[in-house]
Amino acid sequence: MATVTPLTSSPLRGHLLLHHRRGRLHHAEPQPSRFAHLPRRPPATARLCCAPDASGLEVSAAAAPPAAEAQQQEQQQQEEEFMLLAVNRSDFNEVIMVIDSPSARYLVLDQNRNVHSILPKTSVWTNSYWDEFVSLPAVVPRGPVALLGLGAGTAAHLMLKFWPWLQLVGWEIDPMIIELSRDYFGMSDLEKATESGGSLSVRIGDALSQSATVEGGFAGIVVDLFGDGKIIPQLQEAETWLQIAKKLMPDGRIMVNCGGADAAVSLAEDSSPSSWVQNPTIKALCSAFPGQLNWKRLSEKESVNYVALTGPLPDLDEWSASVPTELSTKVKQWVPCELA
Repeated sequence: MATVTPLTSSPLRGHLLLHHRRGRLHHAEPQPSRFAHLPRRPPATARLCCAPDASGLEVSAAAAPPAAEAQQQEQQQQEEEFMLLAVNRSDFNEVIMVIDSPSARYLVLDQNRNVHSILPKTSVWTNSYWDEFVSLPAVVPRGPVALLGLGAGTAAHLMLKFWPWLQLVGWEIDPMIIELSRDYFGMSDLEKATESGGSLSVRIGDALSQSATVEGGFAGIVVDLFGDGKIIPQLQEAETWLQIAKKLMPDGRIMVNCGGADAAVSLAEDSSPSSWVQNPTIKALCSAFPGQLNWKRLSEKESVNYVALTGPLPDLDEWSASVPTELSTKVKQWVPCELA
């Protein structure tokens, strides 16, 4: 399952969870959250908070802001209503909720209410790690791309938007999530061929099983496997990555959402070429692929995630020129994983 973004001070706690019915999808009557004090536009991290940061909304008496800026501040203070569309549980997830708002739709899992998938309504981009996956097709051979940890299909939506010829194969272990995703996140549309011939093929099962492959191998593999708000422990073992790499075609690459650091790391500390050691998944990857791993840490404005890419560091200028404009600067932030 894909995750990293916590739904803090979560709406829809308490009595609403009584709607759960094990093994059977329950579509809740849309109803507003009891916690309606949310900013009109979600923060760039996609973190849902119960109130805007007051410090960001103060207006200095010494210098009044321009009218447009004042209007934006007023909009930010407006409450956004969150609606519960569906709620359930399964053998894999104790909590499964679909939450809707005017700006986005969210798949929320786990007792900690982690956002596993986002379907933006006002923008193509999520302003989080999912956007990074769009850059992968530009640096791999032409061929099928695997999504290990499909969730509700955030990465699939983005990748087919910009690379409509892609043949995506996505693995999700929880069939309840696939059912919800087809009903509420447009996954059924992704399963239909685009005009360029691309589509998403959904596989329900263990993404790390030996059978999770295709004949001839994958050109790229996106790994976004979390459970209970944490990266699954198998991904902190080098052997797991060696097994995943066997599913690649020649010159194929793996791109990984590695989650956050073991300890708090400031952006200043990130200037060190070895700051990746704070992330156990990157440590396992570097052990599995010495001299053949690259990494970056998303800025605190976007999220707290590390992401990794196997293989030699691509030509950053060529890569920058071949991705959507919104990513052209971001791909230049990749650096090789260097041992201290």
